[in-house]
Order: sequence, then C-alpha cells, then structure tokens
Amino acid sequence: QLQLVESGGGLVQPGGSLRLSCAASGFTLGNYAIGWFRQAPGKEREGVSCISTSGISTNYADAVKGRFTISRDNAKNTVYLQMNSLKPEDTAVYYCAANRYWCSSSALNYDTWGQGTQVTLSS
Repeated sequence: QLQLVESGGGLVQPGGSLRLSCAASGFTLGNYAIGWFRQAPGKEREGVSCISTSGISTNYADAVKGRFTISRDNAKNTVYLQMNSLKPEDTAVYYCAANRYWCSSSALNYDTWGQGTQVTLSS
C-alpha cells in the first residue's frame, strides 16, 4: 500500500522556521516527483513546491520563493520542505503528494497524498 506521511508542522511565530518531512512507505519515493501543497481555511489547495525524481529540478510558488527550500533524500525515502521567514499567510495544512512522472502545480495530477500537517503562525 502506497502511503505518504507528513510531519514537522506546528505553531511558530512570524519570522520563524519549520522543516516539514514527507516519508514514504510501500513504494520507492525516488521514482516519483513530489509536490508540496497547502490549504488554508476557506481557500483552495495550492501548489507550494515540487522536486523531480532526481532532485535536480525544483520549482516554487511565487509566494514562497526565496523562503522555502525543497529537498529529498532518496536513501531515506523522504522529501523535506524547509520553511524560513514564515509569515501569517503561510498558515495552512501542508500536504505532500506523489506524481509518477513529473512535477505539476495542479493537485489533479497527483494520485497519492499524505494526511497533512498543520502549520500555524501566531504572535
């Protein structure tokens, strides 16, 4: 059974940092492009970042460029999202998802999802 599990969310002050992890079980994560998405209350799910199977190619939403960094450790079957200089508008549930072939900003192109991890900014 293919499964993704996110962790690392929490409550943080503006300007702070968090590192999210996305761990895979039941399949080899290195064979998949992995995307991070987020969904705030009352808003649609939006793409945050994506990393190719090799890790060579990455992309970011404009709202997080320069603050977030995606990386992967295929030996550990894990993808990370380092989030720095966090802002109140980053508050959301963050999800990771797997695409068998390539990165996409559309959630419709991913068929395996984690359960999400909550990130809350509060002063």
